[in-house]
Parts: sequence; C-alpha cells; structure tokens
Amino acid sequence: MPPTAYINNQSVIKPRHLNLADPHAPPKRERRKQDRPGELLEAALDLFVEKGYAATRVEEVAARAGVSKGTLFLYFPSKEDLFKAVVRHNVVAPVTQGAAEVAQFQGSSGALVEWMMLQWWRRYGATKASGISKLVMSEASNFPDLVDFFRTEVITPAHALVRSALQRGIDQGEFRAVDVDLTLHSVMSPLLFLIMWKHSMGPCCPSHEQIDPEAFISQHAQLLARGLSQG
Repeated sequence: MPPTAYINNQSVIKPRHLNLADPHAPPKRERRKQDRPGELLEAALDLFVEKGYAATRVEEVAARAGVSKGTLFLYFPSKEDLFKAVVRHNVVAPVTQGAAEVAQFQGSSGALVEWMMLQWWRRYGATKASGISKLVMSEASNFPDLVDFFRTEVITPAHALVRSALQRGIDQGEFRAVDVDLTLHSVMSPLLFLIMWKHSMGPCCPSHEQIDPEAFISQHAQLLARGLSQG
C-alpha cells in the first residue's frame, strides 16, 4: 500500500513516485556537477584571501568545496589555473562590465571619474574578492608569472578605462592637458589604499578611526576634478 500522510485527520495518498519539482530541472546529480566549478571558485577565493597564494593548498580548496582533489583537477589542472579562474570570475568581470557602461555615460568627465571610482569600490573593493589585489601586491616577487597574468588581465584594462575618462575630459575642454599616464595613478592610488586598509589595519582600528570608503572616494574624486579643471 502506498505511504500516507495525515492532514486534519484525513488520509491523503502520496504516490511513491510523484515528483513535484520543476519537470525541466536537471536531475540532482547533474545539478551538483554543474555547481561544482562555482563551488570550487568560491572555496578557492576564501582560502586565497585568508591564507595567500603560497600557503593555500589545493587539497584544502577541494575539502572546503566538499569534493576530492581529483575532482578539483578535472576542472582546474593546477593551482595556477585555479587562481586565474578566480581572478577572471571576480576581478576581470567588473572591469569588463564597467567598460561598456563608461562608453554610455552622459554626465561631465569629473562626474564620470567619481562614478567610475565608486562603482569600482561597490563591485570589487567592498567585496571579499578585493583581497586578491592585496595578495598580488604582497606575493608579487615570488610569483612573477601570476603578476604578468594579473597585469595583462586586470591592470592594463583598468588603466585603459581610466585613461579614456581622463582623455575625454581633456578632449571636451573640461580638464587641463595633463600627463594622462601619471594622472591615472591619482585615480587608482586611493582605491588601492582602501583595499590595503580594509584587509590589514581596518579591522583592528576602533570605530572612530574607521574610514567611510564612499565618502573618502567622493571627496578625492571631487578634489581631483577641481585640480584638473580648466577654470
């Protein structure tokens, strides 16, 4: 006899093989397999940020994701490949998204620079993934190949985006003719400072010494725009 459930003292037949799930959803085992790359990337991000690149072992990543080391290697053949995938997923994607939006921006160039800096913070700096930038800076001398990768995939496109915003202001007569290659560091440096603060001194400081990142970014961007202004 089929198993029964009782609701308000009434017998309700529950067919043994009734499946109330989405009929188009893949089987549980297949869904789990599809989720594994994302779970591995999340586990790797956690450990890279917590321990750094050198100290993170692939066995730890696999264990945190709930799979074997052999399963991890099916998706990512080496720790270096895993790190690159983490960077592409968490760092490269926001830069690529921002490039498309900058091209459509309608405001002044000063407003564009402030908007870019704030969006960079909200989408990357304020997230756990920003610890990757601290990792790269602190371990650069030991892993030059990874630094070359990070420069090619992250730093160069980000700098190109900042250059385009500064050049836009110069071309439209809003900014003075400045050395764009030097000036872009005035845009990026406070953002990198905030990341280093967040992942080092920030958690150790009392509340009255904490920095409001967005207020700091807005003030810096406005001061920069005034300094660049033709007026």
